[in-house]
Amino acid sequence: MADFKGKTLFISGGTRGIGKAIVYKFAEAGANVAFTYASSADTANEMVADIESRFGVKSRAYKLNILEPETYKDVFKEFDQDFDSLNFFISNAIISGRAVVGGFGPFMRLKPKGLNNIWTATVDAFVVGTQEAAKRIEQAGGGSIISMSSTGNLIYTPNYAGHGANKAAVEAMVRYAAAELGDKNIRVNAVSGGPIDTDALRAFPNYDEVRAETERRSPLNRMGFPEDLSGACKFLCSDEAGWITGHTLIIDGGTTFQ
Repeated sequence: MADFKGKTLFISGGTRGIGKAIVYKFAEAGANVAFTYASSADTANEMVADIESRFGVKSRAYKLNILEPETYKDVFKEFDQDFDSLNFFISNAIISGRAVVGGFGPFMRLKPKGLNNIWTATVDAFVVGTQEAAKRIEQAGGGSIISMSSTGNLIYTPNYAGHGANKAAVEAMVRYAAAELGDKNIRVNAVSGGPIDTDALRAFPNYDEVRAETERRSPLNRMGFPEDLSGACKFLCSDEAGWITGHTLIIDGGTTFQ
């Protein structure tokens, strides 16, 4: 099992779903964990207290509006006051609700504003977050950066054109980042999940349809869970993945080859 004692992870969107599972996975392995939240400071602070109590590591939470990626710079200044170094960065936060109106729906109903918001939260946020993280990871002697993605850019998923197109774009950006950051001993990869059973997915109006179709397509006959992706992220940040960069690791229960 990877031992991350003395290492530090920074992840965006760490208070629920996939992000929360990743935070706990790394803390369990001994890593200090910093994460962002969108609105609920109480939830974030409860997590910080729980993590520090259970795992004996350092944890901090920072508020971030992912639709304003440039504010990552201010967040990382706060991070620098709390932590001496950074080893891993995971770009995970997503948007939902009113911000994606016009971006989530059938192709003929897509609108530029919703699509642009998804681009900002997916691609721009990855770029700015990675730029800030890479400066600090380089100072630490190298490490790993991951963007979360989804198989909605590989196979047709109803109402997902806006998200799927942007996930394809961020995977391309990952490859470019990997090519340019390798000489700094920084590996950059993406983790692409099939439909994962989270609160965000349950908010989709066609959740029941997505769940049934995922279970039908998967040879394993089930939906994915956040823990299915957290283990993949832990692997990609470990020494065992030391020669993996510019790659998209698909974790989909076999749903994309059916």
